[in-house]
Amino acid sequence: MFYREAGQYKTSYVADQAVFPIRQDRYGIAIILLVAFVAIPFLGSTFLLQAVMIPFLIYSLAAIGLNLLTGYTGLLSLGTGAFMGVGAYACYKLTSVFPEVNILVWIIASGFVAAAIGILFGLPSLRIKGFYLAIATLAAQFFLQWCFVRIPWLVNYNVSNAIEVPQRQLGEIILTGPNSTPLTRYMVVLVIVVVMTWLASNIVHGRIGRMWMAVRDQDIAAELMGIRLLPTKLLAFAVSSFYCGVAGAMLVFLWYGGAEADTFNINQSFFVLFMIIIGGLGSLLGAYFGAALIFGLPILLRYVPAELGLPLHSATVEHLSFLVVGVLIIFFLIVEPHGLARLWQIAKQKLRVWPFPY
Repeated sequence: MFYREAGQYKTSYVADQAVFPIRQDRYGIAIILLVAFVAIPFLGSTFLLQAVMIPFLIYSLAAIGLNLLTGYTGLLSLGTGAFMGVGAYACYKLTSVFPEVNILVWIIASGFVAAAIGILFGLPSLRIKGFYLAIATLAAQFFLQWCFVRIPWLVNYNVSNAIEVPQRQLGEIILTGPNSTPLTRYMVVLVIVVVMTWLASNIVHGRIGRMWMAVRDQDIAAELMGIRLLPTKLLAFAVSSFYCGVAGAMLVFLWYGGAEADTFNINQSFFVLFMIIIGGLGSLLGAYFGAALIFGLPILLRYVPAELGLPLHSATVEHLSFLVVGVLIIFFLIVEPHGLARLWQIAKQKLRVWPFPY
């Protein structure tokens, strides 16, 4: 009875095609947003904001970006970490050249720089796909990481060859730098992630999203239907890289406070890829599920046993995390390829017919 659609009649096509046509879904989203914008800022500790919520939201945004490309368009990419790096370095350069412009403008603008680089490396996608496209994006990962290390202009010729985040303000509020508070940075990240998630939801439920999914399911049939493959694939690379670029800029400016080139190595790319595999390909909700599980797992393994009087060594936590993630990837690839998002969908379907047989 809790999740029943009885009495929720649709009187227009717009209502029937809504992203959340069921009233309970809308209530659930409202409650989540209320907790995120009100409960966590007022009740959450500094550790919760700085070490849990900020990175969780940033990696969720990066996972959404990769999911738009891999989950919705069917184009496998192993260069997510590099595109996040492009966003971070672009934001640093723009902030250095135009210090009078608000930092939030450059965080978003860095996404457009990453989108341009994504289009460049997405050009081979018309001729190659699958494993070969993955190798091409892997080459982009290594090339861009080489640029981060070997081009000192990107870091303003710093001796440390690292990004040093300057202090920037919005009025009297300090947004970045060592004097900014975790609460301020959390609210900035939260607003950006919520708005960009809403934009992604509108994209995938519209004409562009249907084009992407047609290319994913059968690109030859999509082309015969009149979908132009190259613009469609390049648009997917551009939007995906835009999201990853913004996530990379926030990673450095609103969480780390500084970064080196090794921050955006191949491990970062696999880290985000594992999120969408476990969370669910072709699902925005799956990006959040995957980020929560993969990023939250080491935290749980570190603090839950400690609270029970059985503290684990840091190396043990790292090894257990790798083991659990590996097992989960194998499990979901074999048993449920659509990941945690599909399990959540099945649970909702069972609630809709409970207590009758499913």
